[in-house]
Amino acid sequence: MVMEEILIAGFGGQGVMSMGQLIAYAGMTEGKFVSWLPSYGPEQRGGTANCAVVVSEEQVGSPLVSRPTTAIVLNNPSYEKFEPMVRAGGLLVVNSSLISKVSPRTDIRVLNIDATDKANELGNPKVANIILLGAFLEETGILSDESILEALKKVLSPEKHSLLEINRQALELGRSLTKAPTH
Repeated sequence: MVMEEILIAGFGGQGVMSMGQLIAYAGMTEGKFVSWLPSYGPEQRGGTANCAVVVSEEQVGSPLVSRPTTAIVLNNPSYEKFEPMVRAGGLLVVNSSLISKVSPRTDIRVLNIDATDKANELGNPKVANIILLGAFLEETGILSDESILEALKKVLSPEKHSLLEINRQALELGRSLTKAPTH
C-alpha cells in the first residue's frame, strides 16, 4: 500500500495551508483517499501554521500525523520542531533560503531547496511554497502536476486565476531543483 503522511509547516502567510489543500484536492482528483488537518498558532498571518495531509491508496484511518513520511518546512521554528519527527527512510524538504541548519540525520533524505530566493527570481515571492511542492512531487511521485494544477483552480479564487501560469512555472522549477546538487 502506498501511503504518504505529510507535515507542512511554516509561518502563517507562507502558503502552508494552501499547499496542504492542493495535495488533498489533487489526491481526490486521482481517486486516492485523503485527509487534511490544519493547525494554526494563535495569530494567523505571521504566527506558526502547520497541516497534516495523508494521501493513500486505502481509506485513511486517522488524519493525525505524528511520524510523517515527509516534512516540508518553511522556517527555522518548523525545522526545529518537525525534523526529529520524520520517520526513518522519510523525506525532509527544507526551504534553505530561510533555514540555515543542516540535518545531521543519515536515516532520512533531505532536500535543501532555496525556494524563497528562486520564487523572487521568478518574480513572485508567494510561489516559494509551490517550488517546494514541485520538489516534493519529484521525489515522491505521489501526484501528477496535472492534478495539482487542476486543484490550484479550486484553491485560488477566480480573480487570482491569472496566477496559474506562474504557479505552473514554480512547480516545474521545484521539480528541476531536485536534480541539482544540494548543499
